[in-house]
Amino acid sequence: MRPSLALRLALLSIILALPAAAYARRPKPSKSGVNHIIVVMMENRSFDSFLGWHPTADGQQEGLTYVDGDGVAHSTHALAPDYMGCDHPDPDHTWEGGRVEYNQGAMDGFLRAGENDEYAIGYYVEADRPFFNTLAREYTTCDRFFASILGPTFPNRVFLQAAQTDRLDNTLELSTLPTIWDRLIDKGVSARYYFSDASFLWLWGLKYVPISATYEQFLADASAGNLPSVAFVEPRFIEDSTGTSGSDHPHADVRYGDAFLARTFQAVSQSPNWPETVFIVVYDEWGGFFDHVAPPRATAPNGVDPDIVNGKALLGLRVPAVIASPFTRGDPANPRVVSKVFDHTSILKLIEWRWKLKPLTARDASSDVGNLVDALKFKGRDATVPDLPLPPFPEIIPCIPDLGLPSEWQDLLDLFNGLIGSPATGGN
Repeated sequence: MRPSLALRLALLSIILALPAAAYARRPKPSKSGVNHIIVVMMENRSFDSFLGWHPTADGQQEGLTYVDGDGVAHSTHALAPDYMGCDHPDPDHTWEGGRVEYNQGAMDGFLRAGENDEYAIGYYVEADRPFFNTLAREYTTCDRFFASILGPTFPNRVFLQAAQTDRLDNTLELSTLPTIWDRLIDKGVSARYYFSDASFLWLWGLKYVPISATYEQFLADASAGNLPSVAFVEPRFIEDSTGTSGSDHPHADVRYGDAFLARTFQAVSQSPNWPETVFIVVYDEWGGFFDHVAPPRATAPNGVDPDIVNGKALLGLRVPAVIASPFTRGDPANPRVVSKVFDHTSILKLIEWRWKLKPLTARDASSDVGNLVDALKFKGRDATVPDLPLPPFPEIIPCIPDLGLPSEWQDLLDLFNGLIGSPATGGN
């Protein structure tokens, strides 16, 4: 028996109303109250290794077991009081090594990739990084935020600028890809790229020097209420080999990265711009550290990644991602978590939504990854700032001997100095 015409019309009206209902919570961008988006991208840690302790997120730390190349089982373990890992190799996070660790979705190859040892299945608990972990409790954590490609630093950082990559490794060929900065400049939206010692935008040569500034200038701009509409803020990258960098890339002291994030957030949250700001902390890729959630596939923006199935490329493993804003305040006793699939282009989608910019590629135009705007709450904005730890910068004892890690950031600095003919400096 067919349903009555009235019933069919009622069902049709419900179906037609679903998309509107889904987007009803999104206000008109210009009236959203979001006028500043600040992005801090740290380096090389997986979600489980840093946030697996989270009480309401899909995280795992203690109790997992992985088998090495000799068939010996090893259990996940706490890393502290070792905050640097000087006695261990940097876990493999290459395009090839990532696929060993991913192992067709089994997520069990973390001790069989490259020279990985037990360091790759170690983790830090909540107390080890007091600022960042308190930030995660007080605001919003994304537990399905994946790197944009199952590959190393440079390809993922290119994705954050361009919604695609032009390389699979940390190579120094100058990029010619169009970026979110081009879209912002063309639209007349204020934008600034703040760096500490080496700017990733140098990979585009001198093109973005006019929008670049030092970390010290970021602190001054925040204090004066002069933050641009869009800003990326970078930590210190150079000297991973000695553990004296500040980006959380092994073998940096993770307490230093925590202190850097604390001071960066303090500058933003004490700024007159804070009530209209979205502050995003995310990591570029998983760094070869264990994670139990297999990444999905998403629309491939080009053919650079050879691992494409039905037009979709494999995302990288999950990375820590926290959004702190008057639009994301949560309850520390029951921390707020958003489990929609995001990647680095989700940040670009948020920027594009707010300032009505066209997508850069098929990736940020697709629905395979979400728009970070859907992690925001537009009702009940709360611009009060909770009491957050302000941990001191630790006294760092460099790794001895120098671990001889690849020096792509120093190489990038050398490349830039060659382009301008004189030394560039920054620092914090």
